[in-house]
Amino acid sequence: MKPHENVKYAVNVNQFTHLDDFAGMIDFITTAEAEGYDKVRFVDHIVGVDVTAHPEMPYTPYTHLSNFNEVFTLMAYLCHLTSKIKLVTGVLGLPQRQTALVAKQAAMIDTLSGGRMLLGVGLGYNAVEFAALETEFKTRARRFEEQLDVLRMLWTQEIVTFKGDFHDLQSVNIRPLPIQKPIPIWIGAGRTEDPVPPEKVLERIGRKGDGWCPLFRIAEGADTLDARAQEAIAKVDAAASAAGRDPRSLDLELGLFPDGKSRETVLAEIDALHALGARHIHVRFSGKTAAEQIASLKRFRDLLG
Repeated sequence: MKPHENVKYAVNVNQFTHLDDFAGMIDFITTAEAEGYDKVRFVDHIVGVDVTAHPEMPYTPYTHLSNFNEVFTLMAYLCHLTSKIKLVTGVLGLPQRQTALVAKQAAMIDTLSGGRMLLGVGLGYNAVEFAALETEFKTRARRFEEQLDVLRMLWTQEIVTFKGDFHDLQSVNIRPLPIQKPIPIWIGAGRTEDPVPPEKVLERIGRKGDGWCPLFRIAEGADTLDARAQEAIAKVDAAASAAGRDPRSLDLELGLFPDGKSRETVLAEIDALHALGARHIHVRFSGKTAAEQIASLKRFRDLLG
């Protein structure tokens, strides 16, 4: 898919959480693979929340009416229906889950898929979900950082011994180990209505992430991302450098909304996102049905030429 030949394109199945169309979702995913897309992302919520009962909650499009397929089970189902497209949690609420269990599940998906697993993770934002899952909301950031270290230990070491603030692993392991040692971890951060993450989150991404996938988008009529988003990218790069890492080793995935735009506009936006360091572009379609989403998949492919 062009342009740029070194840009990889991802899609998501978020719209299908609002539909009762599992077969349509599978058709969308297999079509995306056939059309040459690199990745498909799966939204993760274990429980849905009746937002009318929780006016204190931040806004979310995902509620008790949404259809949340359990993300690892769905990926396992897809491993033998696909052969090339990468399977991405987009994103997993990591502090809500047991770390060793996530390591085991992700390793199994990586093995079944032939090394196509990518773990996208975030802190989570909904205290109601944390309570339902019997996990601590207030300490989630500290737990999250330790979880990243433990995941990588479990994916790369034959035997793990580690004592931290949240984990106590005494000569344990997971087998089979994943094909990728370790599985790449991308960090998601920010909210749709406030996409620029706080400074401490940007610093953590630079220190800890293999990549990151913010919710930045080019505003209508603009040529590139706004100054706040560009500053956030620069801060992540600076944090990586301060941690002794090459900022170019961190993958950056930025969003593109092509529906209703001319070919000239879409190509200009791809150029702008690539110029900001995005080697991955998350293409987001507006279709409300499986047929509309699939039509957009093909339209974007044709637009690239």
